[in-house]
Amino acid sequence: MRRSFVMKSFLLAGLAAFAAGAFAQKTQLLVYTALETDQIKAYQEAFNRVEPNIEIKWVRDSTGVIIAKLLAEKNNPQADVIWGVAATGMALFDQNKMLEPYAPLNLDAIMSKYRDAKNPPAWWGMDVYGATVCFNTVEAQKRNIPKPETWKDLLKPVYKGQVVMPNPASSGTGYFDVIAWLSMFGDDAGKGGGWKYMDGLHDNIGQYTHSGSKPCNMAAAGEYVVGISFEYRGHSNKAKGAPIDLVFPKEGLGWDLEAFGIHKGTKKMDAAKKLADWASSKDAMLLYGKNFAITAQPGVAPKLANIPADYEARLTKMDFSYAASNRDRILTEWNKRYNAKSEKR
Repeated sequence: MRRSFVMKSFLLAGLAAFAAGAFAQKTQLLVYTALETDQIKAYQEAFNRVEPNIEIKWVRDSTGVIIAKLLAEKNNPQADVIWGVAATGMALFDQNKMLEPYAPLNLDAIMSKYRDAKNPPAWWGMDVYGATVCFNTVEAQKRNIPKPETWKDLLKPVYKGQVVMPNPASSGTGYFDVIAWLSMFGDDAGKGGGWKYMDGLHDNIGQYTHSGSKPCNMAAAGEYVVGISFEYRGHSNKAKGAPIDLVFPKEGLGWDLEAFGIHKGTKKMDAAKKLADWASSKDAMLLYGKNFAITAQPGVAPKLANIPADYEARLTKMDFSYAASNRDRILTEWNKRYNAKSEKR
């Protein structure tokens, strides 16, 4: 009896020690992200099915806010990983020597135009998100407002006060719109055709938001007729039954990549590499493809309803180095001209 009790106690103690050891082995990664909140849960759960001993702690905000936060912490970094932040931001971090180059296991499957060109790369892309105009058909009919087909259509007086778009200083969507307009129409120290275009657009803007999703949400709710947003939010809102048409302006579509990078100086490199390996895998790309029409691995994303088959061909040429190097200049000029219509924080 006594021996049996001792043996049971020994066994229970051993199991407790094993459980405590297993718990102690769990690694916590601090991940900075601009992923949509309705994406984060699915990605984390899928990763933890493969790596249950790595716990992700998220710091989430809009792209511009996350970029500013990471730059402010440059000399005292907090993040271990940056996951789901615009590649234009990643290029800026790379220029500031804030990223730890790493080639994930699945790098060869990622198209070269959707990753950093260096070997090993400082960052690599997950999926493309591009410009979409959300147009409320019900409100437009009430106000006798026609559906726009081009960016320049939005300069017409009929749209005055009925257009909302993201502030490029706080939203990655807003920033790629500005970069695209400067690329398509010209950028000459504040005098190019891109700036003239934005001057005209500003006359019709009702508000600049601090979120890339919000303009489409506002259009879907009927607060504005036109919301300049991105295709994920347009697709998801329309799928939920919002009375919107999605417009893909004929001149070309601004775009960026949701991208992944490991922060230089992390003390959790092994766990960060495991997350990078999974986040670049086909399983991860299949999840990204549920939300976006284009994934960094080709042939993975299924056809999304309401997204044109030639969507990728409509994307403007993107120079990530230009977008990173000129960010301060462009945003300073933009704020000087247009910030008065930004929503209050």
